[in-house]
Amino acid sequence: MQEQFMIQAKAVITELTEKANLKVGDIVVIGCSTSEIIGSKIGTNSSPNTAKAVFEAIYEIIQKKGLYLAAQCCEHLNRAVVVERQAVPFAETVNVVPQPKAGGSFATQAYQHFKEPVVVEEIKADAGLDIGSTLIGMHLKKVAVPLRLENRMIGEAIVVAARTRPKFIGGARAVYDESLL
Repeated sequence: MQEQFMIQAKAVITELTEKANLKVGDIVVIGCSTSEIIGSKIGTNSSPNTAKAVFEAIYEIIQKKGLYLAAQCCEHLNRAVVVERQAVPFAETVNVVPQPKAGGSFATQAYQHFKEPVVVEEIKADAGLDIGSTLIGMHLKKVAVPLRLENRMIGEAIVVAARTRPKFIGGARAVYDESLL
């Protein structure tokens, strides 16, 4: 079962990184309900083993692409985010260590595996994956664009993806950089 979750997670993150026009140093926020992946209701059946499999698959691809992973905690930590300090050098950090039942198993994996993990209350990520209805939208930059993925499931969890783009400003005479769309 964990092997299948790894395969699905790799397919999903690979597709996101290919379609989202990400650059080295960009941040990808992941909200992940391991309960949903294994077929339970979100927040009811946290699975450290499932989190480990999904985290390892996603983190491997993120690192190869030169991106940063931001792992969204569950509602018990107000959806705070675990991230590498290097990704947010000037951010105000908070003092909390995620646990499977208070923060979530995926965020716990991130905290345990990052070189220098910090937790922040918010982040403005360049793209994201919502695995199992975790509501990552609050951690994306202001103009989020949905991405339709071919790979839309990890286990029993529905996966929704988004990328961001800069806001359009100006009026009728404004000219926009098409490469940023």
